Amino acid sequence: MHGRPQNLDELLDAAAWEAKIECEEQDASRMRAGVSTLEKALADGQLVYGVSRGFGPLVSFAAAESTEEQGRGLISHLGTAQGEALPADVSRLAVWLRLNSMRSGYSAVSPEFWQRLADLWNRGFTPVIPRDGTVSASGDLQPLASAALAFAGEGHCWGPDDEGGRTQRPADDLLRELGASPIQWRAREALGFVNGTAVSLAVTVHNHRQVLALLRAAALLTGRLATLLGSDPVAYHPNLSKVRGQLGQSTVARWIRSYMPASAERAPSRPLQEPYSLRCAPQVLGAVLDQLEAMEPILVREAVGTTDNPVFVEDEVLHGGNFHAMPAALCSDQLGLCLQQIAFLVDRQLALLCAPETNGGLPPMLTPRAGAGSGLAGVQISATSFVSRIRQLVFPATLTALPCNNGNQDHVPMALNGANAVAEAVGHAWNVLGSLGVGLAQCAALSKTPHEDDDRWVELAKACPPLDADRPLAAEVRTVGELIQGWGHELARGRDESL
Repeated sequence: MHGRPQNLDELLDAAAWEAKIECEEQDASRMRAGVSTLEKALADGQLVYGVSRGFGPLVSFAAAESTEEQGRGLISHLGTAQGEALPADVSRLAVWLRLNSMRSGYSAVSPEFWQRLADLWNRGFTPVIPRDGTVSASGDLQPLASAALAFAGEGHCWGPDDEGGRTQRPADDLLRELGASPIQWRAREALGFVNGTAVSLAVTVHNHRQVLALLRAAALLTGRLATLLGSDPVAYHPNLSKVRGQLGQSTVARWIRSYMPASAERAPSRPLQEPYSLRCAPQVLGAVLDQLEAMEPILVREAVGTTDNPVFVEDEVLHGGNFHAMPAALCSDQLGLCLQQIAFLVDRQLALLCAPETNGGLPPMLTPRAGAGSGLAGVQISATSFVSRIRQLVFPATLTALPCNNGNQDHVPMALNGANAVAEAVGHAWNVLGSLGVGLAQCAALSKTPHEDDDRWVELAKACPPLDADRPLAAEVRTVGELIQGWGHELARGRDESL
């Protein structure tokens, strides 16, 4: 197959704004073979879902005589998506996933039609896709229908704004500027585009990278917290991980140790055994890392596979259910659980900093004016609220399935609903890490701990100066959260020390 991404970073690179998707001769040959299989089946009088027969529970009825009418009816009746628009990068990846799936040759889409879509994508044409309204069973039908309508000149797409970002624009305006005609969707091409897991998968892939960045950042903050408190580095000793044999634990313990001074040792004032949020951080975060590593090949396989129905393989028309998004749905549910574990751990670490019993005798709430000032009391309460909200959001979406479509879709994964909820939870999680970052800055200031040779802690101190008196900290939590998010993504992207 053409240029298959081997991991999620390569997948995201393939769908970047400056990237191009191409159709080589071997791709075109497979696509023509699929079209020939479809044409022969129709000539032989075979029933072909969506082409000679209706859609969904209407499959027992004949399709429209005009394949253009049938295709237009498909994307029209599915044009019911609602809600906020997905981020432009997510929408761009979703369209790339559909183009890549059709390029495999098993969707009976001609290379000429595919090239028209690809040319628009290569020139930056990216539909605005509403995030709500699909059960992700026959794929993400409604969001992808919104994308198909944009290619047809209806709805909106993402265009450049005056500040170098992206803004929503009428799709027909941008098509006109590109000198391109609206796409006319015939039945098979329309079905090949809207069938598939592309939207829930795209959101899940982006969520996966966010959770990995959160994990890396949490390990970094754990190392800093252990350093500031003078905690015993033995909890991160390689032989502890060696005798258990869990690879994620071993990796995270190594990360945490690398963020502590080589000379680190237990301070006389510290307990022999720290609370679990410090002592068991490798075990908790390591388990998360193992889950993320296990998910990645599943998501990559989904990205490079054909999620369509029917598929046209070796002169056969095969009706099945490759569009069912359960692989992405279960990954998304697990991502939510992993995300909650990171946020919960970090929230408990913040609690250690706020109590004199566990912060090394520093003032309560890290205020130099206890009583007259309240320090991080508000920050800690908000962090607790963020964790609670995360738990509400990451309830497994696969447990909320309902049958629909006159019983045709009687088992559905709710993959996009789950992925959207996890994406919202990600934002709260960065606020939790931002809250701990504020606490670490105040702890370093109160304990007069040097910043060693790490520019990150110098940068953190500048973003969050000492609390000489109470001040609103919402903006600082966000700023510090964004700072830590940048560190997390840098560490995640260059993780040559990972598994």
